[in-house]
Amino acid sequence: MTAYRLIYMVIATTIPITCVAGPAPLAATPPMGWNSWNHFHCTVSDPIIRAQADAMVTSGLKAVGFRYINIDDCWEGKRDATGYIHPNEKFPDMKALADYVHSKGLKLGIYSSPGPKTCDNYEGSYGHERQDAETYAAWGIDYLKYDWCSARDVYRPEQYPAAFRKMHDALVRAGRPIVFSIHGRGVVWEWAASVGANLWRTTGDIADNYDRMIAIGFGQNGLERFAGSGHWNDPDMLEIGNGGMREEESQMHMSLWCLLAAPLIAGNDLTKTSRKDLAILANPEVIAIDQDAMAIQGRRISEEGPSEVWMKPLADGSRAVGLFNREQGIIDVRVRFSDIGLGKTAKVRDLWQRKERGVFHDSFSAEVPPHSVVLVKIK
Repeated sequence: MTAYRLIYMVIATTIPITCVAGPAPLAATPPMGWNSWNHFHCTVSDPIIRAQADAMVTSGLKAVGFRYINIDDCWEGKRDATGYIHPNEKFPDMKALADYVHSKGLKLGIYSSPGPKTCDNYEGSYGHERQDAETYAAWGIDYLKYDWCSARDVYRPEQYPAAFRKMHDALVRAGRPIVFSIHGRGVVWEWAASVGANLWRTTGDIADNYDRMIAIGFGQNGLERFAGSGHWNDPDMLEIGNGGMREEESQMHMSLWCLLAAPLIAGNDLTKTSRKDLAILANPEVIAIDQDAMAIQGRRISEEGPSEVWMKPLADGSRAVGLFNREQGIIDVRVRFSDIGLGKTAKVRDLWQRKERGVFHDSFSAEVPPHSVVLVKIK
């Protein structure tokens, strides 16, 4: 035996080898937070953002995992002579605002575009990606929503991925961990993760009505293979609490987004959230489906007429299952255990009722009212 091998054997048998896990990726689970656009549009301001941060804490949303307070479009002012962006008069001190949000144990997000102008014709980041990334890092920004809009005027379709990669690389060089949320064009999901995006829009804009919500939500089937820890399909923000949907429709909305492992970004006025809407947004058992460590997006198991069954596998070996009725009239909706990879006998818990349904054999079924869901955990 050579001296080299002898030394190696002594070291290998006397020194314990410890595997140290690396840092968790940004957006290891789908981001949870709030965005100004759905409710406030261009009336957003520093006082509004502070009030939403306060309400996220006092409402209990922070306690169940909501963290990001995201400013959408209309915050931008002009660039100075050197090209650095400044906020407009509605945001007199962005660093102070970030410090305030951070003092609440929350994170602050901001908005821009890879084009010369944003969707509402404010200053975009085209040609200023490095400067903007440096500015966001200096302010203490934690999340960037990067929206295509006027970029179509300066980029050809084959250049779309490179336009987003340019900002991702600038964010990395700026040295602050910033979640990168993009809204591109075309089959974004096929290349978004490769250019550094943590989440990417898969649809046009949502609206505060049932028809648009289900068109977007149920249209996500087939995209599940592109989602995983650190990179998520994004079917747009939640409309819960904005008044356009009934309670049962809002439960459908939340259930479907959680089964999809979608980002949970509220879009209402958090200072005026009703108890019913808060109960939907803050149900910890439903949120746990979205935030499950297995990081798998759910998929459609069956569809018959207006009824659909969706399933999401969970880290503890159980399955989250949504029994949906899209149309009018009460429908009996059934899931067979063999179709979701379980044995003949399983225990069922209702996640909205937060109670056990009992032990069932071969299948579980429920009478589902119109525009409603029964969301269960089956183990």
